[in-house]
Order: sequence, then structure tokens, then C-alpha cells
Amino acid sequence: MVDHIISGICCRRRGKTKKRRSGTASRKPQSHKAATAGIGVPRTRAHARTRERDDGRERTHREEKREKSRSGSMETAIVERLEAAVARLEAAVASGSSPLAAPRDLDAPAASDPSIVAYDEFVAEGVGRLTAAAEKIGGKVLDATKVLAEAFAVAKDLLVQAKQLQKPASMADAQDFFKPLSDVITKATVMTEGRRPDYFNHMKSIADSLPALAWVVFLGKDCGMSFPTAHVEESWQMAEFYNNKILVEYRNKDPDHIEWAKALKDLYMPGLRDYVKKYYPLGPVWGPAGGALVSQPKAAAPTPKAPLAKAPPPPAPPLAPLFSTEKSPKSSQPKEGMSAVFQEISSKPVTAGLRKVTDDMKTKNRADRSGVVSSTAPPPAAAPEKASRAGSFSFKSGPPKLELQMGRKWVVENQVGKKNLAIDDCDSRQSVYVYGCKDSVLQVNGKVNNITVDKCTKFGIVFKDVVAAFEVVNCNGVEVQCQGTAPTISIDNTSGCQLYLSKDSLGASITSAKSSEINVMVPSGVTDGDWVEHALPQQYIHSFKDGQFTTTPVSHSGA
Repeated sequence: MVDHIISGICCRRRGKTKKRRSGTASRKPQSHKAATAGIGVPRTRAHARTRERDDGRERTHREEKREKSRSGSMETAIVERLEAAVARLEAAVASGSSPLAAPRDLDAPAASDPSIVAYDEFVAEGVGRLTAAAEKIGGKVLDATKVLAEAFAVAKDLLVQAKQLQKPASMADAQDFFKPLSDVITKATVMTEGRRPDYFNHMKSIADSLPALAWVVFLGKDCGMSFPTAHVEESWQMAEFYNNKILVEYRNKDPDHIEWAKALKDLYMPGLRDYVKKYYPLGPVWGPAGGALVSQPKAAAPTPKAPLAKAPPPPAPPLAPLFSTEKSPKSSQPKEGMSAVFQEISSKPVTAGLRKVTDDMKTKNRADRSGVVSSTAPPPAAAPEKASRAGSFSFKSGPPKLELQMGRKWVVENQVGKKNLAIDDCDSRQSVYVYGCKDSVLQVNGKVNNITVDKCTKFGIVFKDVVAAFEVVNCNGVEVQCQGTAPTISIDNTSGCQLYLSKDSLGASITSAKSSEINVMVPSGVTDGDWVEHALPQQYIHSFKDGQFTTTPVSHSGA
């Protein structure tokens, strides 16, 4: 019993001892944590500064590597360019040609012009994208795209040559200069002729868009062309019709054709348009006035001759004294001019040259001045008729013309006494401009965009359909007949206009300003072949009512 009690007491003491030990062990980490809590913050800040230094060193190291790689790539590119130049020189020497001859014979200063460099970058991007898409399609599309690339290269040559040549006086003088580009455009047009080939819309888009490059021969506002930026936009409108057909035909079918059509559009709009607008808004830059002419190559400058020795000038005559007391002797030479007239008047009596008026010369004694109107006397000559406003314009008459310019504008000029003028091969994208014609008749057999008749006298015109408008400006005594439709007819500063409208054109809007004697003939609804004449008013009444003016035409009543 006693042993049992003693063993129980020992067991309880062991348990207390274990609890004390466990409590001490559990408290030791807390005391260590508390001891280290005071130095935790300084160690964290030092560690952050160390990491920042390490990060900075790593960034510096990466930038040094990047600079080394960049300089290495530049050195590689320079070495490649030098190797290519050496290869070209070796090939030139092997062929026997001069190594200094340029591939296209371009002037180095002109070729390095900022506008030419920008043109190279623009062509490399736009034409390169188009060529990449054409290579995926292949066939005739690739051939037509190569012709386009050739045309852009020829246009660059013309820009460089223009800086060295004298500006042509007219479009006729620039034909030889424009011939290389014209030949390339003709090559593209030939690809669309004959039997309709495969990918017709692709080739037609290129053939109709290449005339946009004709802005390189823009010579001024009087050359018959629009300004370069407007010319590019108008030319692309002609090609956009076929380009849209490609987008519709290959939609959701072949993405390569869609990419090709979009690349062609971006090449002109906005590519070429923005380039021309930035660098050549008024046309190409021509050389000085004394440079070589367009039609002849640049000649070598003549060697200057040594100036001839001039003879010594003769001695100057002795100067007369300003104040001389001696009278100058009278000249023995006879006087001339007004001096002779005054001398003759002063030497003779004033009335010496007058004739005596006899009685029969006096008005009161003359039978033909009695004041009685004689029935046998001839009528006085009629005063010349006052010229009308439209006929008072003076303009220089040039050679007669009837031609299609740049594939989009029919020009009819200075035709006199021609009653059988006709335009047959026309379409809705072309316009007609008539200027300075007299006693002539023109017939337009087809649908055109617009027609303008300017400064014509006693002129007649017959047309079928007009898409936009028909205009008569500064004319005198014209007759106009519309056989089809015309949404708008404008008559401005014209004296005497006879207008015949068909049944289809009765809905046309007629606008007149500063014009007189305008009569409109419309078909009669009762009988066929008869016309009913309507006179457009030229007098108006302006009345001020309710705070504003109201205008009404003058109406004449009675016989």
C-alpha cells in the first residue's frame, strides 16, 4: 500500500517535470522570435537595396547585349551591300561596260532626292505587297502585276529625268518624254483585248488604273488634265469598278484574290494619292529654263572660249563749261519735228493757209441742209448692232480638235462650218467638252458622264443620255436636243438657246442664270412629231413681304 502511494507520487512528479520542460521548450521559440523582431526591418531594407542594384546591373547587361546585336546586324547589312556592289562591279568589268554606268542612267543627286527616296519606299511597300499576293495566284495575274511594277519603275525614271530637263511648252512637246510610260500602259491594255481571258477583272483593274501615273506629265491647269491628286483619284474610279467585282466574286472563296484586290486599292488609294499630295501637288519638278529640251538628250556643255581682248575705249570728249559767257552759234541744219512746225507758224501769217468761205458754202444757202426730209434721199446707214454679252467674249482660235484625251475626256475645239461631227465610241465614264465652235453640229452617240458647251456661236448638239449634267456657258444662239435622259441642264450667261426635250427627259431640272431668249420645246401629247414651245422667263418681280423678299416671274397678258 505504502509502495503504491510512493509510486503514485513519483509518477505525478515526473508528469509535472515533463510539463515544465514542454512549457520551457514552447517558450524558447517565442523568446527567440521576440529577440530577432527588433532587427528584422533593417535586414529587409538592406536586402531590397541589394536586389535593386542587381536588377540595375542585369538591365545594363541586357542593353549592352542588345546594342552589340544591333551593331552586329548593321555591320552585317553593310558588308552584304558592299559585297553586292563588288559583285555588280565585277560583272560590269567582265562584260566590258563601264562600271560607273548606272542601271537606268539616273543622276546620283536626283536619285538621292528625298521625294525619290520616299517614292522607292512607297513602291517597295505597296508593289511588294501586291506582288506577294500575285505570286500566290500565279498565271496571268502575276504577269499583269509585273507590268504594273514596270510602269511604276518607269514613272520613277521620268520623275528623275524631269529634274534635269526643261519644262515642255505643251502636251504635244511632252509626247516623247511620256512615250516609255505610254508603251507600258499599252502593254497592259493589250492583255485585256481579244477573247476574254481568264482573270479578266484582274487585268482590267490594272489596265484602267495605270493612267493614274500620267500625273508625271502635268504641265499646268491649262494642259487639259486635272491636278495630280485629283487625277489619281479619277483614274482609280475607272478601275474600282472591276476591282469591286473581284471582291464580290471571291468573297468567302479564295482569300488570296481578296488580298490582291485590297493591295491594289491601297497602292493607289491612299498610297499614290497621299504621296503625290505630299511631294508633287502641282506636278513634277522640272529643270531650269536653260536646260536641255524634253525632245532632245542632254548635250555636253561647250568648252568656254577665252574672252577676246577688247580694244581700249575712245577718249571722252572734252566737257563743256557749265556756265559759258559766249553765245552758242545757231545751227545751220534745218529743224525737224514740232520745231519745224512752230517755226513755220511763226514765220507766216496765221490766216495765210485758210480758204475763203463763199456764199454757196454757207449752211443757210445749201439746198441739202434745208431741213426737209426728201423721199428720194437714201436711208441712213444702220448703226452696227450691239454685240450680245455672250458674243463679246474674245478668245484665241487654235487648230480644230476632235480627240479623246487620256482615255476619259472628249475635246471638240475650234470647229467652224462642220455639220457632221460625231462621237461614237464613248461610255458613261467619259466627259465631253466643246469649246470655240461656230456654225457646226455635233452628235454624241452614247451615254457619257457630262457635257459642257463653252463659248460657241450658232452651234447645235444632239446627245442621248447624260449621267451627271449638261451645261451651256457663254454661248450665243445654240440648239440642244436631248434624245434620252439628263438629270440636270444648266444654262449660264447665254443669249439664245433652243432646247428640245424627249419624253424621257421631261423630269430634268433646268437652271438658268444671266441668260436670255431661252425656249424649251417638249413633245405634244396629242399628236406625235409635234412640239410645244415654252419660253422661260427672264424678267422677275421682287417684293418685300412679311420680312423677306419673294420673287415671281413677270407675266404678260393680252395680245
